[in-house]
Amino acid sequence: MGRHTCLYDLHVALGARMVDFGGWDMPVAYGSQIEEHQAVRNSAGVFDVSHMCIVDVAGARTRELLSRLLANDIGRLTMVGKALYTCMLNDRGGVIDDLIVYRMEGDDFRLVVNAGTRDKDMAWIGAHAVSLDVRLLERRDLAMLAVQGPQARDCAASLLAYDGSRSVMALKPFFGTRLGEWFVARTGYTGEDGFEIMLPASEAGSLWQRLNGAGARSCGLGARDTLRLEAGMNLYGNDMDEHTNPLESGLTWTVAFDPPERDFIGRAALESIRARGSHSKLIGLVLDERTVLRSHQRVSVPGIGDGEVTSGTFSPTLGRSIGLARVPSATHGSVEVEVRGRLLPARVVQPPFVRHGKVLVQ
Repeated sequence: MGRHTCLYDLHVALGARMVDFGGWDMPVAYGSQIEEHQAVRNSAGVFDVSHMCIVDVAGARTRELLSRLLANDIGRLTMVGKALYTCMLNDRGGVIDDLIVYRMEGDDFRLVVNAGTRDKDMAWIGAHAVSLDVRLLERRDLAMLAVQGPQARDCAASLLAYDGSRSVMALKPFFGTRLGEWFVARTGYTGEDGFEIMLPASEAGSLWQRLNGAGARSCGLGARDTLRLEAGMNLYGNDMDEHTNPLESGLTWTVAFDPPERDFIGRAALESIRARGSHSKLIGLVLDERTVLRSHQRVSVPGIGDGEVTSGTFSPTLGRSIGLARVPSATHGSVEVEVRGRLLPARVVQPPFVRHGKVLVQ
């Protein structure tokens, strides 16, 4: 089981309920999951996301490698520190993983990939890197904390030295900067502003306690999931996987078909799908009944066909159940979801449901 001992001991001391997540001991909640969720929407929370796999990629042909492996175009990373969200596809256009890539100094890049796909990602990237003499370094020495919420940046920056504070507060969204051995990026997975901080694991426990002292509430994976779903953000393994493609997963915006000469893996398959039209799409659902949407529930689209809920939860911000579902592409208006043998009406909406604290659906 993976763990950074100093953080694990701290989570236990704080009363966290620990579970196995992607092969790591991770905190689900420290008390009330709803209160943790609301802390991020209204003020600030801190998450341990050290289970994510941080990989440094270096070598003169790194751009060539990533241009081939990633569906989005790393040519868009024109400045050091710039970040890009993208998918890594197989030959059929299926999603091997979704990830963030950061441009570092020179020809170096940093990838942050999902915990559950760590092994297959490293094998896939490594198999394509070997012929290009590109080096991969998995940074198991680093921990990663996500400070999220409308007050998160002020909270985190207040703990940094003057020069560091000025640098991180000047970051635009989807940019990062080095501060010695730390790397601070204005990114996240909650629909709120904040930072994701990669730092030596030995320093993570101290930073966590200082963040608590500055007003950031300890938050677990439970609140992280309700926050990301309110924000309309996909979860790998639920909302997309190797058997689904970005065009049917609400991720068309992460695929760069220009320039046309860039031959990324999966391109031919996606172009074929785009030409004939996708048979399905990912939608948002709001359920007004007092029950909860869950993954794998059947979605009935009268006169068209069936789909399936891919992610579902109770939304603390909306006070009702919400979800993402993959349904026939002709779906619109309303559907019915099968919950415990009953077909319940649900409204089709365009995610996100909540962003920067504001409800975006009726």
